[in-house]
Amino acid sequence: MPFLSQPLTLGAFFPALPLDSLLSTQGIMVLLLAAYAGAMWMFLTSAPKVHTIMVSDLESGRQFYEGVLGLAAAEVPLHYYYNYEQSLGATSVDPLYMSPGLGGPATATRNFNGTDGLWYQLKKNTQVHVISGASLGQKDRQRHVCFDRDCLEQVLMRVQTRGIKHKIRREKPLNFLVKDWEGRVIELAEVSN
Repeated sequence: MPFLSQPLTLGAFFPALPLDSLLSTQGIMVLLLAAYAGAMWMFLTSAPKVHTIMVSDLESGRQFYEGVLGLAAAEVPLHYYYNYEQSLGATSVDPLYMSPGLGGPATATRNFNGTDGLWYQLKKNTQVHVISGASLGQKDRQRHVCFDRDCLEQVLMRVQTRGIKHKIRREKPLNFLVKDWEGRVIELAEVSN
């Protein structure tokens, strides 16, 4: 085993590349870009999945998600500080689901900051972002609107496991009613794009 007694050089790991080309300005830039790409990949794959739910009243939403469902408050994910969702165009909302006082989606987009609202931990790497903006439902019910079926299925499962009184009105799109501890009826509705 004579190779174990020999000291390893950088050229041993990159035999096809001469050492001077690896340590050139261009070689260092390529290595830095590869390191940056690896860091971004790790950052984005470790970021939690975030579901957004619009509610007609933020305070009753807080009472529902914290009190009734018992969800723990969560930290705002780092990628929301850099307006990640706004860069994807996720802030455009159909005016049908906006309350009249907000003045339509243009106002909501202009005034909405990605870190506003309430943040809850739904599962290990899944969070719920609760924001205001939904209109009241029939009979002035509190209304919670979500564009993601998976999110509402997880909320429904949480309602069922906690033994909370509920009624499924429709499977597709998912729509169900929940009665909170104060007797208020809350409508949770999936909105398909």
